[in-house]
Amino acid sequence: MSVDKNSSEMDFSDDDDCGYEDYYNTGEDCDVEQIDPYKTDPEYFAFDCLNVEQVERLLNESVEMLSNNLQITPSLAKMLLHSHEWGCLTVTAEYRRDAERLLVTSCVKPPVPPDTSKSSTSAGMKISCPVCVSSIFFDKFSSLCCGHSFCNMCWAIHFEVQIKTGISTGISCMAKDCEVLAPEDFVLTLLTKPQLRDKYQQFAFRDYVKSHPQLRFCPGPNCQIVLRSKEPKAKRAICSYCKTSFCFRCGGDYHAPTDCNTIRKWLNKCVDDSETANYISAHTKDCPRCHICIEKNGGCNHMHCYNCKHEFCWMCLGDWKCHDPEYYACSRYKENPNIANESAHTQAREALKKYLHYYERWENHCKSLQLEEQTVTKIKSRINMKVMNSSGTWIDWQYLIDAAALLAKCRYTLQYTYPYAYFMEPGPRKELFEYQQAQLEAEIENLSWEIERAESTDRGDLENQIDITEKRRTTLLKDFLEI
Repeated sequence: MSVDKNSSEMDFSDDDDCGYEDYYNTGEDCDVEQIDPYKTDPEYFAFDCLNVEQVERLLNESVEMLSNNLQITPSLAKMLLHSHEWGCLTVTAEYRRDAERLLVTSCVKPPVPPDTSKSSTSAGMKISCPVCVSSIFFDKFSSLCCGHSFCNMCWAIHFEVQIKTGISTGISCMAKDCEVLAPEDFVLTLLTKPQLRDKYQQFAFRDYVKSHPQLRFCPGPNCQIVLRSKEPKAKRAICSYCKTSFCFRCGGDYHAPTDCNTIRKWLNKCVDDSETANYISAHTKDCPRCHICIEKNGGCNHMHCYNCKHEFCWMCLGDWKCHDPEYYACSRYKENPNIANESAHTQAREALKKYLHYYERWENHCKSLQLEEQTVTKIKSRINMKVMNSSGTWIDWQYLIDAAALLAKCRYTLQYTYPYAYFMEPGPRKELFEYQQAQLEAEIENLSWEIERAESTDRGDLENQIDITEKRRTTLLKDFLEI
């Protein structure tokens, strides 16, 4: 964001040379310590949002550099870069070390050179195409480095079929068991339909971006933005155009502190065991004291029965007063120490019990996030009424919106701690993680409780709870975020 100096600085005359301008406009303030965001914020992530033209320019710069360094065609440079994750220095070093081997491993040349001793056909002669078996003049034939020759019409049909199935950079020779790839200039020379040429170039661009470790397509619907980061880590990236949030490394939903492989295993398990888990996803439970049916209509797990006034935990149905503030153990799963000596049937039941323990908490926080969206809407409505009644301005009540936003942020992090805990091996590190997880969950429930009763909550207490909750979340991520 730029600042207009004409509007932000006072206009002193030349005669009034007091030296204030030099004093207040030094390039750096030596007394102010420069804060490294990587140290203070475990989720900090530097990236740029690029449009298609900017990405094409970026890729073309790498192609031109490699082409000039090795004195090869741009089309060949693209093939080599695409097969080596656009590592220009790596390709250059391998090419100069053993060019023949690099071309073979990149599927540019066949492992065995073609036999050219029998190719004595002249341009005016007709030969039979191995595909369409038509007798065609030899100058209407084309071949790749493998030497397999086919008529141009068959090549064009082959390209058209491949492109319509979404293949571009992976188009190979038509000969059986031949893995030599067709370079871009070869394909475009034989493609005559403008629409096919455009589609081929679009698919090729898609493949180039996907193979580049520093580039990721925004997964937002109909979004053409490509995000670039010099450090491709499993951190949150947010598209500046459509505001879609995702994990830069895997492209899925952001999942800190769980790593990409673990969240993939967890989601697959949830899909496989979805029928088993369906019965625990109900919105209602019975009050443990009066047994009246209660529906959860908010994100907070601190339940208050409207019939008998009993306060209990939605997750474990235990008395809320028994939830020790020093250790909120409701989220901790108690392993059976003798499970290894039990029968296979008992072990299977224990495995299911463990999975359901974590799944129920995962699903509960997912639903709580949805319910708290309704809470934000209610808060905004109440603020609007207060502003209309001259009970302060929007700025005066902004802290309630900030509190609701932080609650959603913390609950989102807490939701993804359960897959992490499920796959952790028992030991001191898991005990530390569960302790920090429990601390965070306790503070989240306190914050949720206060937000839902914001009318009677002191602003200072709420802001203090906001600070404590965010510190719990940051501490957990600093210790366990795997990138």
